[in-house]
Amino acid sequence: MLIAPTPQGAISSPSMPIFEYECLLCHAISSHVILSTKRHPRIACSACGATRLKRVMSAFAVVETESSRLKNFDTSKPRDESFYRDSRNVGLWAKKRAREMGVDLGSGFDATVEKARTGKLIKDMS
Repeated sequence: MLIAPTPQGAISSPSMPIFEYECLLCHAISSHVILSTKRHPRIACSACGATRLKRVMSAFAVVETESSRLKNFDTSKPRDESFYRDSRNVGLWAKKRAREMGVDLGSGFDATVEKARTGKLIKDMS
């Protein structure tokens, strides 16, 4: 996100033109592009077409680097099954435990982990 100085010298961040709305009739959440704050376009629910909507907080994601994920990963904590469904987590526990134990498993281990994360390992085994 770009941050630009205002004429008064304060820092402001430009707002994203995509907003989320909940339909008051069917409760569906829809996203709408709003290009101007001066004009209020008539927007409608994408599910039922109703025009009575209320603005809601948009979902967001936090992106973390592989090294910071590895650094912050606690191997002693139990994980639920959703953790293992995310292909980015394949080998994370093994990498962290190897570092904690001072074991260097070599580049072959890292290559195998990366193949597993991309799904190539299963294809090679088939």
